Amino acid sequence: MSSCDWIPYLGFQLRKAGVQFDAIRVDGDDGRRLADLMAALTGGEPGPVVLEENGRRGVYFLLPPGSTAHRSWPRGVTRFNAAPGVVSYVPVPALSGKTWPLTWRFPPTAPDRFVHPLLLRSAVTEILM
Repeated sequence: MSSCDWIPYLGFQLRKAGVQFDAIRVDGDDGRRLADLMAALTGGEPGPVVLEENGRRGVYFLLPPGSTAHRSWPRGVTRFNAAPGVVSYVPVPALSGKTWPLTWRFPPTAPDRFVHPLLLRSAVTEILM
């Protein structure tokens, strides 16, 4: 993998959304089904996806910066971006070591490789409708 300077070396850190990436979160089993569907639709390489193992069990899909603010998303999707008046942060784990409660479901494969926004929106609409 090429260097992604936004990935922490150890543990996990919060990254400001809208800088290196935007994100959406879908909680619980719906988020896990969505990650599996995205893997099936992309031959196993949907782009970076982070799992949260506690609390709401969120699944974070990392998208290109600026790709979530001006798009409608179904109920059940939480957007993380830098829209006017919005500041949001996304938890990002290291690639290895102790990162609980976060883990990569699909780690990044290149600095500019993210989840495809339109494909994700279609898939999330299918899962949540």
